[in-house]
Amino acid sequence: MQGVATNLTLEVPEEERQDVTEDLAYNRFLARLSHQSVVKHFDAYADVPWDTPEFALDPADPLLELGPDDPLGVTSWYQGQPQPTRARIGLHMIATFARIGYSFESILKRGLLEYAARLPADAPEFRYAYHEVIEEAQHSLMFHEFVQRTGLDVRPPKILGLAQRQIIGFGRRFPELLFMFVLSGEDPIDWFQRRELQSPRTHHPLLERISRIHITEEARHMAFARHYLRRHVPRLRALKRFRLCAGTPVILKVASRLMMRPSSHIVKTYGIPRTVLEEAYGRGSEGQRWVRAALRKTRELCWDLGILDERWMPYWKALGIWAPRGA
Repeated sequence: MQGVATNLTLEVPEEERQDVTEDLAYNRFLARLSHQSVVKHFDAYADVPWDTPEFALDPADPLLELGPDDPLGVTSWYQGQPQPTRARIGLHMIATFARIGYSFESILKRGLLEYAARLPADAPEFRYAYHEVIEEAQHSLMFHEFVQRTGLDVRPPKILGLAQRQIIGFGRRFPELLFMFVLSGEDPIDWFQRRELQSPRTHHPLLERISRIHITEEARHMAFARHYLRRHVPRLRALKRFRLCAGTPVILKVASRLMMRPSSHIVKTYGIPRTVLEEAYGRGSEGQRWVRAALRKTRELCWDLGILDERWMPYWKALGIWAPRGA
């Protein structure tokens, strides 16, 4: 079994700060990412001891309860539920996010293959794109196995199914928007997983293992997406640039909502009152602050690229995802 790094300050965030604007530097950056995919990768079954007793999932396990600072977890409604119900809600939310995760990654993999198909034979991105497809496939297997082992009725939102064909097509026609889609899903879950692992509370060992694997490999994927966007967005013609400016905040809004609040199925299953949802996730709530924090890195990238500026700021504010630069 390969070891999983316990230090959450990984190599790739440093790479995100490197200047890879020159062709040689960019090619070396891609070569390094591809090399890391060879020497530091994981298998969904070989590297997760699913059948170890301590990794078993009990829906009433207190370790599965929402954290004391979670937007829903701090509400008096949630705190007033019986302990087994609190744990079951926590597990059901995690399982739903995992189910959304492998639906998201299914779209991403197909989009990456479309992207790779349009590349010249000697393009340095080709090899890296296939490494990422392989790693995302392992993540999908890992998330799928987790969901199956919960034994819960987990239903993905319909919106991803409705939008998948268009998003997949971006890989061939508009890769800049595809890679913004990548960040829209990966940044919030990465922020959440890192936040959870850095908190002092004890975590369920299976969730901790999955999170550490996911963080390690997704750091590479997000680094590539950011550098690709920094390299290619400035070269876009006016119409595509306008489409990117208009589409990006909508994608960020929808993806962060899917990844960071209970699904309609969970709301219905546990009878979560509308007033509680508004308290947890409405305007000025802790949930809204979480979304803004989770999108900070992508928002800063958008500032740098001119996708977010004074003209587009009201649009971002109306969607509830704006924050001052640097915040």
